[in-house]
Amino acid sequence: MRPAPRSRTAASRAAVLAVLSALVAGLLSIGAAGASAASGTPLRGDGMYPRAVRLEHSGAANGRIVSSVVTFDGNNGVGTISESTDAGRTFAEVGQVRAPDAAGGKGLCCSTLYELPQAVGGLPAGTLLWSASIGQDTAPRHMSLQVFRSNDVGRTWSYLSTVATAADERGLWEPEFSVAADGQLVAHYSDETDPAHSQKLVAARSADGVAWTGHHDTLASTLASDRPGMAVVRKLPNSTYVMTYEICTPGGQYACVVHYRTSADGWDWGDPAYLGIRPETPDGQYFRHAPTLAWSPLAGSPQGRLFLIGQELVDAGGSRVAGSGRTVWVNDNGAAGAWRAIAAPVTVESTKVDFCPNYSSALLPSADGSRLFEIATDWNGSVCAPYYAEGAA
Repeated sequence: MRPAPRSRTAASRAAVLAVLSALVAGLLSIGAAGASAASGTPLRGDGMYPRAVRLEHSGAANGRIVSSVVTFDGNNGVGTISESTDAGRTFAEVGQVRAPDAAGGKGLCCSTLYELPQAVGGLPAGTLLWSASIGQDTAPRHMSLQVFRSNDVGRTWSYLSTVATAADERGLWEPEFSVAADGQLVAHYSDETDPAHSQKLVAARSADGVAWTGHHDTLASTLASDRPGMAVVRKLPNSTYVMTYEICTPGGQYACVVHYRTSADGWDWGDPAYLGIRPETPDGQYFRHAPTLAWSPLAGSPQGRLFLIGQELVDAGGSRVAGSGRTVWVNDNGAAGAWRAIAAPVTVESTKVDFCPNYSSALLPSADGSRLFEIATDWNGSVCAPYYAEGAA
């Protein structure tokens, strides 16, 4: 797991690596010993960077919830796959993704999980795809974004392709999948390998899930120190694509503030220098760090409803508010205009801003949009663990 809402200098990157090494070795102790800080039901004893999909294109398995988290077996990075057949009330582990290049302490971070909504090349609709950042702890560092596939609802996984491989010792982070209007599979990711940018967002596409082409910047600030990252993409009924992301800066109240922008086709996102829009409530509250986005249908609304969460909720002056760690936002206007707050299904009590509490929480609305399922992580003593619950939407 990538271990922080990230610092933006070479020195801080070295510190981040030191923290991760300690974590993998089982030496990291953060938080008070004792009971977990989060509400909800433990998904498993440890895990970070949760993702969840409700199967819609998998035949008899439709309706099941499949989740993934990053875990470690000794110093081997593992993608752990769990499944619920009772609408998210209980989960059982059904599979593991074991990338050889994430074994032996090489490093694993920030995985994603995606069900193909339609066939892409020889990959049928319903194929599950898992991808992650691999290799951040190699010496010298040599990172890649590898893709694995499952055609048995997450039980077994095989290597499919590599979206990108770093040409230097800098990072490739946080892959995310979508299908563009032309039917090609798109991978979005955060890229540190351009010397002109501390970090930028990049997209590549594939007609078959194997060969990746067209790597291009989707967001690259004119300020070299800016670090856009953690893209999440959802498609609206009117075929507009919405992307949320954080933009981390060297400091100040807007460090790692959540933004969004839109695309008409899911591939062309306009001028990469355009930083997008900061979503806010009517009184000026906004999210910082690690946003995720979900969509559901909404009775009477052609646009449906968007759900947004971030790690930390702050007021217009940048001070943490009481609802931080326990709030999800909704918007019924295609992301435009003000957002309003609802109660998060999982309450995260920890106020630490690091790589665990409420970090990139998974949101999954029910098929009719009336309920919202969430997986959020929090410190349970010295262990980062995922918790899940469902609440009213």
